[in-house]
Amino acid sequence: MGEIVGASLNGQLVVAISSRALFNLEEENQVFDQSDDRTYMRLQLERLEQIAQPGVAFSLVKKLLAFNDAVPGAAGELPQQRVEVVMLSRNDPVSGLRVFRSAQAHQLGIVRGVFTRGRAPYHYLPSLQANLFLSANTADVKAALALGFPAATVATHSLQTRDNHPNEVRIAFDGDAVLFSDEAEQVFQNSGLPAFQQHEKDHALKPLAPGPLQPLLKALQRLQSEGTPRMRLRTSLVTARSAPAHDRAIRTLMSWNIEVDEAMFLGGLDKGEFLRAFDADFFFDDQMGHIQSAAQHVPSGHVVHGVRNS
Repeated sequence: MGEIVGASLNGQLVVAISSRALFNLEEENQVFDQSDDRTYMRLQLERLEQIAQPGVAFSLVKKLLAFNDAVPGAAGELPQQRVEVVMLSRNDPVSGLRVFRSAQAHQLGIVRGVFTRGRAPYHYLPSLQANLFLSANTADVKAALALGFPAATVATHSLQTRDNHPNEVRIAFDGDAVLFSDEAEQVFQNSGLPAFQQHEKDHALKPLAPGPLQPLLKALQRLQSEGTPRMRLRTSLVTARSAPAHDRAIRTLMSWNIEVDEAMFLGGLDKGEFLRAFDADFFFDDQMGHIQSAAQHVPSGHVVHGVRNS
């Protein structure tokens, strides 16, 4: 087959994802950590016909790709492509064979991939115009965030989603240092809760600066606004904020012309049970404590950003 000339990812929601984020390859990863890449390559080649099982972000990816299935093209045209998922992995090209075979076996429409054999893969995010990078490698996630790309380290021990809503993608976000900057979080860390509450009350009319995942939420809203006959997207803000600090958070979203379907101002309550009730396909938070709680209930990712991760 010849090369496809003039292909473009413009206008699509682009998710770049590592092999371990999409599939459960923890056993193979232990071999890599305990030996060398040659041994790992031989193991992957031996398991070429063994389909890798779903990993943390599998449900999220499958449902996002279903937005393409739900949008037929005009008569005589190919279906519209709204979501592109690209493998972006430190794996070697030989291991990439198994990854693509597993994706095909699970009927995931993934046709593009970059395999770097140990080299940091985040250098390719600008070329991919990525809206999100998911990886099990924290160093790669930190580098992607430093470049300005929304990214998270998947908690590979997360509970898999229950898939109670096959026609709806549900994504939950923490607020400070995730959707918003960590400006207010710095006040809390330096001066405590009363000072934080007063600061947010005094600045209620001043929008917070965007956080690292704000561009992703905007891209998801564009995807939702285009509408499909079968697939929907539902978003939630899940934050430790409470009144009166809730005011600035909502006003900030309004200033960005961004809507969320649900907002939970939990005032320090454990987020895990609420995320289970929301039935999130994925949850993003900057604090490992919240991730550990959430991962017991839903697929979760650590946004390694802000004062809590300095």
